[in-house]
Amino acid sequence: MKAKNCLIFGGSGQIGRHLIRKLTKNNYKVTVVTRNLHQKGYVIKTQANAGYIDIVEANIFDENKIRKLFIKTDICINLIGILYENGKGNTFKNIHSIFPSILAKLCKEYKVQQFIHLSALGINKATDSEYAKSKLEGEFNIQKNFSLTTILRPSVVYSVDDSFTTNFMTLLSKLPFFPLYYNGETKFAPIHCSDLTDTIYHVVSKNIHSKIIECIGPEIFSLKEILKKLLTLIGKSRLLIPMPFFAANLSAKFFQLFPKPLLTVDQLILLKYDNIPSGKYQTNSDIGVPSKKIFDQEVEKYCYMWREGGQFSTKKYSSNNS
Repeated sequence: MKAKNCLIFGGSGQIGRHLIRKLTKNNYKVTVVTRNLHQKGYVIKTQANAGYIDIVEANIFDENKIRKLFIKTDICINLIGILYENGKGNTFKNIHSIFPSILAKLCKEYKVQQFIHLSALGINKATDSEYAKSKLEGEFNIQKNFSLTTILRPSVVYSVDDSFTTNFMTLLSKLPFFPLYYNGETKFAPIHCSDLTDTIYHVVSKNIHSKIIECIGPEIFSLKEILKKLLTLIGKSRLLIPMPFFAANLSAKFFQLFPKPLLTVDQLILLKYDNIPSGKYQTNSDIGVPSKKIFDQEVEKYCYMWREGGQFSTKKYSSNNS
């Protein structure tokens, strides 16, 4: 059987690297587009055997250049997304709305068999968030332009390479207390990166064309519960203090001035809304790929980096955090 060609945008991130390994091991040929070959190329090259991966340097908005990549493409996968804007063209509208629309039009023009787009869970209700609005607009434009599209909406994705658990553990290890926004009651269904890529691979290999699939882990936690779990795993005791909205808003305005902000006003808005299944769409379990990774067990594999004594620590940890 002839190997299918997958064109991936966003292949250098944690999800992309896991997915490239999975696809190439199963006889898919992959072309990865990156904006900086010298910075990202060496990382991407190590994800597959020679002959199964090509790396192309391109500006994703250079339609003339990326158009040529669709000539031999069977499957297009878009993993690109941003959590904050930096004013250099990386706006929510450009990345989440305009770019996916370009890909959908090219998929239709070149008769691509399948287009898989990574969106986000919980965006339907967050209509006061610019991030959520841009994601929804992107989904609408994609579905309007190309019918053979599968949109995946994951909850927060975690792994050793994430910016979720690792950032939290870094802050919890350094700060004497930690602010709880909205009393820490916002709920999440965190999904491990490998469980998400299992779902993407299943959609690819089974040629599934569902409009929207919500991708979730096997457990649901509040933000406060997640922080307590992380504190237990790194052996720290910290005060978790509810923060009034006006103070949280002021802190977000300050943090978003940083080059890589810890929190923005828009992210604070998003935290109002639960990040769990809506009940309106199929989940990864419904299509036959239930998540298997347990949050505590997976984070324990890499949390030693934030423990006293590191990986050689023999201390048994327990937490009395409140």
